[in-house]
Amino acid sequence: MTDDRELLFQTHESPADLRQHTERIADEFFHGFETVEKIDRPAVSFFGSARSEEGSAAYEAARATAGLFAKAGWAVVTGGGPGVMEAANRGCQEAGGLSVGFNIELPHEQGPNLYTDIAMTFHHFYARKTMFVKAAEGFCVFPGGFGTADELFESLTLIQTGKVVHFPVVLFDSEYWAPLVEWARTRAVRDGMISERDLGLITMTDDPHEAVAMVLESFSHRNGHSA
Repeated sequence: MTDDRELLFQTHESPADLRQHTERIADEFFHGFETVEKIDRPAVSFFGSARSEEGSAAYEAARATAGLFAKAGWAVVTGGGPGVMEAANRGCQEAGGLSVGFNIELPHEQGPNLYTDIAMTFHHFYARKTMFVKAAEGFCVFPGGFGTADELFESLTLIQTGKVVHFPVVLFDSEYWAPLVEWARTRAVRDGMISERDLGLITMTDDPHEAVAMVLESFSHRNGHSA
């Protein structure tokens, strides 16, 4: 049983067990923050499906986009696994950039990829997701499933609530993401669940160069200098 399952499955635990769980979580956060400190340049976090295969549109787009970030002097941060994560780490390394992978222990499909310069494997999702945000100056989100949506909405919520500064959130593959954005625009905004202004947190593109330009322009604007 993994740490998360053990902690969340048990209804009642002794104070000693709770203390032990809490110390393990705190230790993982500490080592995660230590790992983030090794990133010596601006970084962008990539999210996307672990199931995208080499040669697929998502894989090749992530690989190309990450390569452009590397050439611009940025690090690329991913979940460290296969699919889009591998593609982004690979593209970054191929272009001579700093490639970072924050992997997670899972029973299925999440072995670490071979294209990271800095890597850490986490036991707890919440510690791992914190590092994606801690390291990032922007987010590039490629097609994916529940995990990708979880990372996307957590990022948007942190920006919306002011817990982090307004980083760009770029959705790659407009055809894939259009139904989600349309739901937000026509239903959630209409019903008062999302403000019209908050829709501006999301941008969509199908062009790796445009994705990179969006993130770099936002970073330059926040830091008061030209791209």
